[in-house]
Amino acid sequence: MASAGNGRRVLVIVQNLPVPFDRRVWLEATSLTEAGYVVSVICPKARGYTASFETLEGVDIHRYGLPIDAHGALGFVMEFAWCFLRSSMKSVRVAIAGRGFDVIHACNPPEIYWLLARFWRLFGKRFLFDHHDLSPEMYVAKFGRDSGPMYQGLLRLERMTFRSADVVITTNESHKRIAQDRGGRAPEDVFVVRSGPDVARFRTYDPDARWKKGKAFLLVYLGEMCKQDGVDHLVRAVRVLREDLQRHDLHAIFVGGGPEQPTITAYAQEQGIGDICTFTGRVSDEDLCRILSSADVAVDPDPKTAWSDKSTMNKIMEYMFFGLPIVCYDLTEHKVSAQDAALYVEVDSERALADGIGALLDDPARRARMSRYGSRRVREKLVWQHSVAPLLAAYDAIFAPAQPVAEMTWLELQG
Repeated sequence: MASAGNGRRVLVIVQNLPVPFDRRVWLEATSLTEAGYVVSVICPKARGYTASFETLEGVDIHRYGLPIDAHGALGFVMEFAWCFLRSSMKSVRVAIAGRGFDVIHACNPPEIYWLLARFWRLFGKRFLFDHHDLSPEMYVAKFGRDSGPMYQGLLRLERMTFRSADVVITTNESHKRIAQDRGGRAPEDVFVVRSGPDVARFRTYDPDARWKKGKAFLLVYLGEMCKQDGVDHLVRAVRVLREDLQRHDLHAIFVGGGPEQPTITAYAQEQGIGDICTFTGRVSDEDLCRILSSADVAVDPDPKTAWSDKSTMNKIMEYMFFGLPIVCYDLTEHKVSAQDAALYVEVDSERALADGIGALLDDPARRARMSRYGSRRVREKLVWQHSVAPLLAAYDAIFAPAQPVAEMTWLELQG
């Protein structure tokens, strides 16, 4: 049984998204607070999250502005440098004028905060690495290059982060194997803390026909739209459904923002299906729940890459919470999460995606079986409440009598 925090202080650093919008980080922060830890978070500002400081649900949030909107490898390097500088400055503020901290809990991407953690180790602070994503694999998925100085640099930063951490938490068994194989971590130092939906956030509603725009069926995609997410595959699949399979009974709704959302919206128009697609951007939790309660089939179009095959996609479990049968490509971690709640089709084939969607729309009995299975599985195995125990166990481990963290030699860094 994990012990209470007893007032121990945690500083969470996340660069990818602000809190509370980053649901995993926010659930971690609030779960630690409920367990008796004193939690502060450093994160960037974004639309809707512009306060430099506020306290929500007992968590102190320190935010900083982003002067650039990164595009391309050089832009990301500049953004990383800025965020590291501002997070370092904020950490000094938290230490001197804020709540203080005993542990730095740093989330990736990127893997640059090991250096800040090593600085604070001089003052007795410990380091927990929260391994959200596979940065080298994501780089390949975004830019199509699996060699060169940027790729090698990401591998080295990842290695430095793993080696510098006192404890690692990660999202699934595929990531745990990376921590062991590439990061050199012992299995007992790596805790799997799955991302899962928060039952307190979601509520099911009666279906609302307005979302279907006069059609019989509603397809839904949920998520921030980035280049590696394959939303263009779904756009082409919808075109196949209407033009090749002559289906005129469906509407598709794309819920979420992200850097690719304007491009995908324009792409749907170019493909001639803009009239049967709705792009909502980011929506309130209530509207999200109403949309998912009204949909008939959910789609995750992530193409198969080394990144996507090993990644747990939150949308899969959110679909399951609402009892939505899922169509997706045949990826390893999709199958771990969804099991029989999804129909797995040939990878990277929008025709296969379209055929799978059509097959489910024509088989209400199968949809009902998948709905019941997914709804039961997510509540019994996958909601966030099942992840709290391993999170607290990781914190028990980090506050256990300290073992020296191995310093990396120059030869190890070059390897």
